[in-house]
Amino acid sequence: MTNDATPPGEAPRVPQVRSVDPGSVHVLYEPRATRVVLTGEIDAELGPDLLEAAEDALASGRPLQVDAHHVTFMDSTGLAFLARLASRSKGRRVTLIRPPAVVKFLIETTNIVQLLDVVDEEPGLSTPDDDEPQPA
Repeated sequence: MTNDATPPGEAPRVPQVRSVDPGSVHVLYEPRATRVVLTGEIDAELGPDLLEAAEDALASGRPLQVDAHHVTFMDSTGLAFLARLASRSKGRRVTLIRPPAVVKFLIETTNIVQLLDVVDEEPGLSTPDDDEPQPA
């Protein structure tokens, strides 16, 4: 049995709450594009890492893809990251890959969706119909 009561004269203990899904950002340099992979909670705590990732990705000079498939939460820090990539990508559109509903809602509500190409499938994956010859 545990005693959760605070002893007289002591301040009550506040339990520390840790995120169950900390965020991360990784920049991958692929042959055709630079891919930024976002996972977990994309919030202010990840801000400095997002700024560094944006600079690295933009410096590559390749088309940019952001894989958001494993994002569980996003605040204005994540939206600012997406807007920064889109506005500084030198005329190339940024592709947002497989964003979950929470991210779709945010980019649509804030109109950032107009700056991005949003796709629900992995780019470059062909379907059986893609292999068929197309009429000229």
